Amino acid sequence: MKGFERKHLLSTEDLSKEEIMDIMNTARRFRDLMGKGHEVIPTMHGKIVVLMFFEPSTRTRSSFEIAAKRLGAETIDFSSIKSATTKGETLIDTAKNLEAMNPHAFVIRHSNSGAPYLLTKIQSIPVVNAGDGFHEHPTQALLDLMTIMDYKGEVSKLKVLIVGDIAHSRVARSNIYSLKTMGATVSVCGPATMLPPDIQKLGVRTYTDLKSALPEQDVVMMLRIQAERGGINNQFPTVREYSRHWGLNNNSVKLLKHDAIVMHPGPMNRGVEISQAVADSERSVILPQVTNGVAVRMAILHKVTNGKNIEEVI
Repeated sequence: MKGFERKHLLSTEDLSKEEIMDIMNTARRFRDLMGKGHEVIPTMHGKIVVLMFFEPSTRTRSSFEIAAKRLGAETIDFSSIKSATTKGETLIDTAKNLEAMNPHAFVIRHSNSGAPYLLTKIQSIPVVNAGDGFHEHPTQALLDLMTIMDYKGEVSKLKVLIVGDIAHSRVARSNIYSLKTMGATVSVCGPATMLPPDIQKLGVRTYTDLKSALPEQDVVMMLRIQAERGGINNQFPTVREYSRHWGLNNNSVKLLKHDAIVMHPGPMNRGVEISQAVADSERSVILPQVTNGVAVRMAILHKVTNGKNIEEVI
């Protein structure tokens, strides 16, 4: 079986099942070791990871930073607010100047779709996509997949529903690709104005009525409204109406199977797409998603930088 041997992680769209499973197995290995008290597993000792975040982030940026440090690497937290980009420097010039300092990996989040791909064309450092515009968020999808496998086992037997602002969500796209590759039956639900017209070409079923979609699902993934990417402009009457029809609350959650789980990539807007009671319920696996995010990002950084064999450093 051929595992993940790519120089970059830009997308889940073209990952094979074998590559995904290699990432999952490596992430589980790291998670197990951390659970046994290994605070640092120095497969990347002496290496430097540049965190290039051109959009606000809490979970993803912090998760990558912790992942790198748990692997023994150093991080440079690049902030566009404090950098020469505020003086007009282009992304290309910024990347080339950072490359000249000889780091070992770039992790980039950018509002423009395709920014991580551009970096791979102009420099030779491994690039990990931490979210690019409307396009993809591959590490989020992989940590989601790991969490689903933890709780539900064989993915190919599952029905997964993604609910919310599908049109503006890079998380939705990456999850659709990875879940479909692993054999899951994927559906999406939201206001018709938030469902891309060609979404069915990705092999998913579409719903506009949440209550009719919920009963057969094994996994429900709630998404917030992407206000920063236009997801709130004339897409629905009011936030209150949105919550009433497409929010997962104490009443609608009762339609789920008894063993169905609820997910959310964060940040949550409690009281809008998910009620406080549901977010904090026994069905919720939102915090385990965050925990798995560190392990998955450790696996990715370890892979793209050709980290030392795990057994040699513990």
